[in-house]
Amino acid sequence: MTTEQKSGAQISAKAFLQAVAIIFALMMVSGALTRLIPAGQYARTLEDGREVIDPTSFQFTTQPDFPVWRWFTAPVEVLFTPDGLTKVIPIIAFILLVGTAFGVMDKSGILQAVISRIVKTFGGRKYTLLLIITFFFMALGTFFGIFEEVIPLVPLMIGLAYFLGWDSLTGLGMSVLATNVGFSTAVFNPFTIGIAQKLAGLPLYSGAGPRIVLFLIVYAILATFLVLYARKIDRNPETSSVYKEDLVEKAKYGNFQIDNSLDENPKMRRAAVFLGAFFSLILLVLVAMPLIPLLRDIALPLTGLLFVIGGIGAGLISGAGNPAENMRGISAWKAAWDGFLGIAPAIPLLMMAASVKHIIASGGILDTILHWANNAFTGTSPFAAALMIYGLTLVLELFITSGSAKAFLLIPIIMPLADLVGVNRQIAVSAYTFGDGFSNMAYPTNAALLITLSLTVIPFPKWLRWVLGLWFWVILATIIFLAVAVAINYGPF
Repeated sequence: MTTEQKSGAQISAKAFLQAVAIIFALMMVSGALTRLIPAGQYARTLEDGREVIDPTSFQFTTQPDFPVWRWFTAPVEVLFTPDGLTKVIPIIAFILLVGTAFGVMDKSGILQAVISRIVKTFGGRKYTLLLIITFFFMALGTFFGIFEEVIPLVPLMIGLAYFLGWDSLTGLGMSVLATNVGFSTAVFNPFTIGIAQKLAGLPLYSGAGPRIVLFLIVYAILATFLVLYARKIDRNPETSSVYKEDLVEKAKYGNFQIDNSLDENPKMRRAAVFLGAFFSLILLVLVAMPLIPLLRDIALPLTGLLFVIGGIGAGLISGAGNPAENMRGISAWKAAWDGFLGIAPAIPLLMMAASVKHIIASGGILDTILHWANNAFTGTSPFAAALMIYGLTLVLELFITSGSAKAFLLIPIIMPLADLVGVNRQIAVSAYTFGDGFSNMAYPTNAALLITLSLTVIPFPKWLRWVLGLWFWVILATIIFLAVAVAINYGPF
């Protein structure tokens, strides 16, 4: 007797426990730091409704009363903070919507039908398809500042990678990883380069030419990385570090059988048109987001809502709502429930990840860390100072994953110091944006990474080992960029 395979993303117990162990260790380290580092505080003022630090106002303060037991309750406490209400809870709603919709798309067969059409359209030119998709996702990140919002497309990209004979790592590489890499080069990213330049007093989107060159260089690095890896998997699928995990997941996609249902089944064709319409609406939201301020705050839950309406609606139209009409023998509602339950274990992981910043802030040591970093800048060379800004942002990214929040925290402090050591503000802002972006798909406290891995079978340690091979070359390229920028006085502002 065979066990029925559940719909949608199903987080394995092993992957869940590994993630819990890693994030719990970070929580405990953060708590220990609140006992080792003295508390301190900068004064803050409101500018355009956002808090900005006065870099000359630091003073040590009395250690706040933050007992050890609150390290363990922090994941719940964080839900009732401003970050929890505006970021954590909307992200939780988003992943539940995405997981539910994916469950229906998985079982209805529509996902397989759409992927089959893409494969047949490109014929045997699968590496051309890989390069086009990678460039498309990188462009979304670098020109529109889109990142988490592409996550609903991850299941489609995973399925496409399977159909083309690759693995789930390749699927993530050409989609959400490409988006992150593009986001980090920040040619016109309104949420990193835009906010940082405004706070630094620079002309908005100034210095874009060199960033476009960097974007093309990084695209070449990512494309080479993915093509070489995909060719290796082509030659021997068992060389994939997630080969065993993928075996079960691949069964959902028909073991690579090309599906002709879009041509032969009118209901499936109507379902695909319905789903395509909602995907178009999602793309419209993503493109309009940098131009319409209201969309910035609601984009994540809105794209999740559009995805769940499109996914469940397409499933019902295809006949999945009626088990008698559905070859797969399962209703849309049962598939939706499976998808919901499958993604639900990601919720405690997100709460734990968000609690790391809450612990640091509640312990009163965040401003002290910034103050010590400031003191380290004194007497350094311009290039060394640029690298220190890069490194400081990388460290803070582990605790504060929001790019705009870090900009309001860091930029008012590092800009005066950059002026003192001879680093022009354009270079300092570039160093900040690199540190903010490139680590997003490597740190276990990043919500986008946790959601993405929850939609796959990839354990975090295996993902980290894989992505570090790319990260090394990208960081090297950005360090060379900063060295050249200092040499030519890039900006110059």
